[in-house]
Amino acid sequence: MSELSEARTMRIVEELAEAAERVGLQVRREKILREIGYRTRGGACRLREKDLVIIDRDQPASEQLEVLAEALRSRDLEALYLSPAARRIVHVGETQS
Repeated sequence: MSELSEARTMRIVEELAEAAERVGLQVRREKILREIGYRTRGGACRLREKDLVIIDRDQPASEQLEVLAEALRSRDLEALYLSPAARRIVHVGETQS
């Protein structure tokens, strides 16, 4: 991935993180520990009455983007402004789910 596309992807990651906060998901960027032979991945969860999205801060931007998009697919986003690129990414997986 080129620097330009990596920077663009990170802008969309930030946009989706802000959207997640606006629909009630607390976004946390954590260092997720890895063990040999075990692939970790963040995602949405519920902890002590809070809806969270955990993102592995060491993941590439493209993987962080997918974690956020997956968490937002089950939320009502119609009232939120999302850039066309961000909305397209969120809706891409709806037909695959």
